[in-house]
Amino acid sequence: MDIKNLPGMIDLSCVKTESTFDELNTMVAMARKYRTICCFAMPCYTQWLIDQLKDEKDIIVGGAVGFPSGADLTEIKVTTARRFVELGCGELDMVINVSALKSGHYDLVENDIRQVFDCSNGLPLKVILEVAYLTDYEIQKGSELAVKNGTSYVKTGTGWACKPTTIDHIRLIHSTIGDSAKIKAAGGVRTLDDIKHMIDAGCSRFGIGIRSAQHIFDEAGL
Repeated sequence: MDIKNLPGMIDLSCVKTESTFDELNTMVAMARKYRTICCFAMPCYTQWLIDQLKDEKDIIVGGAVGFPSGADLTEIKVTTARRFVELGCGELDMVINVSALKSGHYDLVENDIRQVFDCSNGLPLKVILEVAYLTDYEIQKGSELAVKNGTSYVKTGTGWACKPTTIDHIRLIHSTIGDSAKIKAAGGVRTLDDIKHMIDAGCSRFGIGIRSAQHIFDEAGL
């Protein structure tokens, strides 16, 4: 990995329940300093984030759809996605209906993804599996449904789960989807070594909270 390309692989995030406005301001400052590719806030702050970064043409603001459980009504996800498109988001990260996947209700999962994809106006859609709650088979099935219904990235998690994304998760997803979509890791990516190993396993984007991101940038000497 060429270290100078690292910021272009990192989506900074402030999407926890306890994320404060001070942390959002820190995220904006970090994005400007390091030129990270994307930033995410919870929906109520997305317009504010877009306003803060409107002059930074190389920094995308993403929209968080269905955080954190993915169990919103599909109509709510669609409404949220459409609103983010209207606001000017450049990407959408959507949590699948994790419960439906685990219950074998694959038609529900597939319809959920497809409807958000259909209203995304061509924006890259990252479909979040929340791998910490899934069996290997469920990860494979979720990845297949995501790719079948238009995802640009299969994303591992929201960062809310009790267990981190691992290299084995990346390998499993990559072995399932090949080059039919890209992979984004999020949740538990805390060191430069984590990133290097996950890149080797097939990952190309990373969602990282501001504290872990600062540690990684310091490790990289940026």
